[in-house]
Amino acid sequence: MKIRSHSESHIVELDDGSRWQIYPGDVDLTLNWRPETDLNLIASDDEISSHALVDGGARVRVIPEGQSWPVDEVRTALRKES
Repeated sequence: MKIRSHSESHIVELDDGSRWQIYPGDVDLTLNWRPETDLNLIASDDEISSHALVDGGARVRVIPEGQSWPVDEVRTALRKES
């Protein structure tokens, strides 16, 4: 899939029309994404996200736009990542 829009750092819209919220700890992995970037959307059994976008070497956790992140799990994960 290709990127249709990535005007907000935490939201990406794919060429199939789906819109995804990017996990706050993974936003830095998306900084080089361009419209021609080829992404694969995969289901994830991660406790934080339902899906992931994969571009070659990077795996970015995402949830559908409009859903809420699990606050406690995100706080715990962000503490571990810093």
